[in-house]
Amino acid sequence: MKIRKPYVAGTFYEGDKNSLLKRLEWCFKHELGPGKLPEVNENGERKIVTLVSPHAGYMYSGPVAANGFYQLAQDGKPELFIVIGPNHRGLGASISVMVEGAWETPLGTVKINGDIARKIVEKCKYAEEDDSGHMFEHSLEVQIPFLQYIYGSFEFVPICMNLQTLSVSKDLGQAIASALQGVDGVIVASTDFTHYEPQESASKKDSKVIEAITKLDEDALFETVSKYRVSMCGYGAVASAIVASKLLGAKEGVLIKYATSGDITRDYSQVVGYAAIKLIR
Repeated sequence: MKIRKPYVAGTFYEGDKNSLLKRLEWCFKHELGPGKLPEVNENGERKIVTLVSPHAGYMYSGPVAANGFYQLAQDGKPELFIVIGPNHRGLGASISVMVEGAWETPLGTVKINGDIARKIVEKCKYAEEDDSGHMFEHSLEVQIPFLQYIYGSFEFVPICMNLQTLSVSKDLGQAIASALQGVDGVIVASTDFTHYEPQESASKKDSKVIEAITKLDEDALFETVSKYRVSMCGYGAVASAIVASKLLGAKEGVLIKYATSGDITRDYSQVVGYAAIKLIR
């Protein structure tokens, strides 16, 4: 079986199992996190359709991410996950979808659901079966250990977006929704928000973007990012998730947690914004 080896283990997060488990627990117990470890509610209502989650190093964005994954655990156990993120490296297809094999982290391997992955490629005219876009990309990889910590084994579909236009995002979102009909799936949309601006500026810009997301308005999301020149990296991934979520029954978005790297480092001169947001039925 084809195994995608971890690229940022040892940099964005710890490279061995025990240290990584301790780091994840640190994220959950942190003052900016939920403050306690997650437990899966086997009788959860399964209202969450999408979780928007950050993808910086765990020491910076991990506590914010932990808030979202904590609520995901409370919501029950989905059948599979669609993990979408931006392509920071520029390698591969416009939309790179891995359709076979597994991904490895220090916590073990998780299998790709080839049936759902191929359905998405078939339905989305911009998507291709492509591994190269995923080789050196961190935006999806950093989501996997959180899911492994909560659920152990699961299946997922990794989607990396090199081309993040509104039309591409809508097409991908429609394809994901079509592939997930009759399937209990959760979309994890990976993005950071404003990059390297003072805290006050970043918070103001990010609040406008978050408003568009919680209103489930992909058009307003793009308009806001453009109008206010927001250096959000995964706007296309989030827009795709919004489109898919509405088609899958989502009615509203809820901000779970927002913070910046400055809230960790106490240096507020040049921060990166992080948010955990859920789109729910």
